[in-house]
This record gives sequence, C-alpha cells and structure tokens, in this order.
Amino acid sequence: MSEKIQIKRALISVSDKTGVSEFARELALLGVEICSTGGTAAKLRDEGIDVVDVSSITGYPEIMGGRVKTLHPRIHGGLLALRTNAEHMRELKETDGVAIDLLVANLYPFEATVAGGGTPKDCIENIDIGGPAMIRAAAKNHQHVVVATDPEDYAPIIKELKGAGDVSGKIRQRLALKAFALTSYYDSAVSAWFRSQSGEKFPKNFTLGGRLHSKLRYGENPHQEAAFYAYGDAPGGLASAQLVQGKALSYNNINDADAAVQLIAEFSNDDPTVAIIKHANPCGVASAQTGVDAYEYALRCDSVSAFGGIVTTNCKLDRTLAEKITEIFTEVVIAPGADSDAISVFAQKKNLRLLLLNELPDPNIRGTAIQQVSSGFLLQDRDFCTVDEATLKVVTKRAPSIQEMSDLLFANKVAKHVKSNAIVYVKNQATVGIGAGQMSRLDSSRIAAQKSQDAADKSGAADTLAKGSVVASDAFFPFADGLLAAAAAGATAVIQPGGSIRDDDVIAAADDAGLAMVFTGVRHFRH
Repeated sequence: MSEKIQIKRALISVSDKTGVSEFARELALLGVEICSTGGTAAKLRDEGIDVVDVSSITGYPEIMGGRVKTLHPRIHGGLLALRTNAEHMRELKETDGVAIDLLVANLYPFEATVAGGGTPKDCIENIDIGGPAMIRAAAKNHQHVVVATDPEDYAPIIKELKGAGDVSGKIRQRLALKAFALTSYYDSAVSAWFRSQSGEKFPKNFTLGGRLHSKLRYGENPHQEAAFYAYGDAPGGLASAQLVQGKALSYNNINDADAAVQLIAEFSNDDPTVAIIKHANPCGVASAQTGVDAYEYALRCDSVSAFGGIVTTNCKLDRTLAEKITEIFTEVVIAPGADSDAISVFAQKKNLRLLLLNELPDPNIRGTAIQQVSSGFLLQDRDFCTVDEATLKVVTKRAPSIQEMSDLLFANKVAKHVKSNAIVYVKNQATVGIGAGQMSRLDSSRIAAQKSQDAADKSGAADTLAKGSVVASDAFFPFADGLLAAAAAGATAVIQPGGSIRDDDVIAAADDAGLAMVFTGVRHFRH
C-alpha cells in the first residue's frame, strides 16, 4: 500500500449528485480526464466540464434504458488491472482498454423508493447492478485505484491530490472499506425487501445492514467502545428523534430510551400517559386526565428508582409538566412534542437530554427482533401481540368488575415491557408495584408487593398501595404460591397467560381467595 499512484482518469457515475460538479471541476483543474455516464455526464457538461462518454471507451452504446452501460470488459479491466503486472497492462492495451484511476460512484435510491411506497416494479428498477459491480472492482484494486462512494469523500481526496499529489495508501484502504460496507448494506436492504415480498422470514443466509448514526463515548461500561447504527425506515424510532438539548446520548441512554418508547407506544394518545424507566425496566407507569397527574402517579410507584431515570410521555410537554419532571434528577425526557415554555424549563437543567419524536412506533406492526449470542444471533418476530377484553377468558367463579377489567388490561400492557419474571400491580390506571427480572415468579411477586408497601410508607398512606389493585404476570403461575402472595398483598384480580399443567390448582386457589382471574393465552417473556 506504500506505492504512489497518479490519477490521470476518473470515471464518475452517481445517483446522488451532491457536490459532484465541484469535485469534477477540481479534478479537471488538476489535469484529470473525466469519463461519465448518462445523467451525470449531462450535468457535468451543463456545468461546463469536459466529459468523455463511457460509450466511447466501451465502443458500445447504453442499452435497455440504461440497464447496461458500464458492464463491459474495458471498464472493469480498467478498474481491476494491476498496474505492476505487465501481463495485465499488456492485455488492457490489446483490448483497447484504459486504466481508470479514480471511481466516483454511488447507488440507485433503492431504500428511498421502498420507503416512499414504490411499486414492486419501481423497486426492482432501482436495484443497482452496474454501480455495485464497479465499486467492488475498484475497492478490490484499491492498491492502484481510488474509490469514492460518498460526497464526504470528495474534499479529502482533493486535499491529498493538491498536497502530496497522491491519495495515500491508508486513505485508499479506508475508502475501500467504506465501499464494501456500502455495497454490503445495499444488498442487505434489497434482501430485506425480497423477504418482505416473499414472506420468507428465515432464509438460508440472513444479512443485516445498518447506517452509522453516531459514535458513542463508550458502551455499557467505560472500557467498551460503542456506536449507534440505524436500519430500516420505520417511523417512531430513536434514530429520527430530535435532540433539543443536552449532551449526546450514551449507550445505556439509548437502550433505556428504546425500552421507554416501545412501552409508551402501547397507550392511546387519548389518555395522557407517563412511564418512568430505569435500566430498561419501567419503575412507574400511569394514565390520568392530565400529564402532570400521570407523572405524579407514575413517580409514586417507585420514586427512589426513578432518580436518574428516563421519563417518556405520549402527550405534549407543557411548563407545568416540565417543572414537575425537573424536581428530581432525570437523565432523559422523551415526548412527541414540547411547547416553548416547557423547553425553557428544561434548558435550566443543562445535563438533561430532551428528545422529541415526530411520532411513536406502532406496537402492532410486525418486525424482527435480534439478539446476539456467542456464536451468532437469534432472530424472531418482535412481540407485536396485544390483547383486548374480547380475547380474554374468565376462568374463576367471579368475573372482574368494569374497573378491574380496565386495570387488568393496563397491567398486561406494562408487564409486556418488564423483564421476566414480571409481576405488575395496577390500581386506577397506575402501577403501584413492579417486580422485575427475578429467577422466581414468587420473588417477583414479593418484590412488587414490597415496592407497593414502600410507596405507601413514603406517601403516608395507611395501607399498602396494592390493596384493591389488580396484578399481571407475564407468564403463567407454575404454582399457586405466587398468586397467593399477590392476594396477600391486596390484589383482587389477576391477568395471566395460563397454560400451566397446574392451572386447575391455581384457579382453585384464586376462587378460594375470592379473586377474579382471566387468561390471555399470550405469554410476554422479555429477556
């Protein structure tokens, strides 16, 4: 990689024409011959830049509406010939080929076409063939050829040429990496579209592409390097969020914020709802008539854990709600909007990050969830399943009251987003105790009950907040002990998937305790 190269000829063929005219003009001033195709050639000529048509090199016109224009031995020979290999150079001359020292190329806007609702025909026509082939050829031969696939590459290349008269081997290698990463990402996007069209979820080979969103200060811990990559164009994701104030999000911030956004998206915009997240688990969730009331009820559930947490809401932030949130230390606030008064309140807390989302993700949209393991990764459908009253099965002698049923559905939504084993107590559309991530469901029940008692003690209430509540479990109760612990804590109704071989024993215990219980038939493990 140490040998110098002299750029005499550049082939420019780009879909994204940002900055290309300025770049080509600089190259021309340095004595570089510019070759080009179709629309790119026309644009450069309009800018007064001399251009050699690719067809004059290949001796063949563009055909099939431009589908075939650079797929020719004289082009690929010019990109792939090893300049230090006499045989290569002899063959290049004998075939009337010319050496191409710089390739400037990017690809048809396939992703944008898909995201814009393009027809299958439109999407297929925007699958680039010649571009990836040239880019891969130039990148493979980066020992002798410079490849530029991004307008951000143009200025550094010109700086190198004006300085040393060469593009260093280190930069050529970096550009080659960037080129192969681009074609790999592009093919991943095409593959994902074909999967969606065919309905085949698990092909023999599965690829995942991502675009660098931001480099992070460090990962989960300071000794781990990290970055945030975005993929796909689904609305409501953190990649599209506006950071209004505060320093850049950390790895843990992003992980927790994603958990917060996925949870809050479960709740209708008709009911102001607030969720407080800590270590990817909710420590309080509530719906109320106003955002302020919802926040106060959510905070009451576990005000100790809420310190340094993430607050998310499905309603627009105003001054009153902003003032309430800033009464304790909060890392991140996420909302679909904020008025100027709210923003001015948050501005007084310089370390608080305020994120605004144009829209929340749709919890019912099917998608893919990926979990890395030591020898690969696990792939599954995301947990898009939701339940409503019509799908529930009452299994006890007593059916839930109207208020109990409303709270049961609320509790089930929250439990779906709590690490397993998950137990969630809810009263009047607000969590009053959450037990998360325990190895035993009984321990989760006890912890949730203790959290409820702690909240009661802190607020000066005479009884545990769980008294008169309902309880949700993310999976079935394998024994009656967890259920009885919930009853002892004051719960009057239970929602759970059912499906245990001891369901009859659990139902009998619920009847003996005077509990109402419904089965959902849907488990919500979250690891």
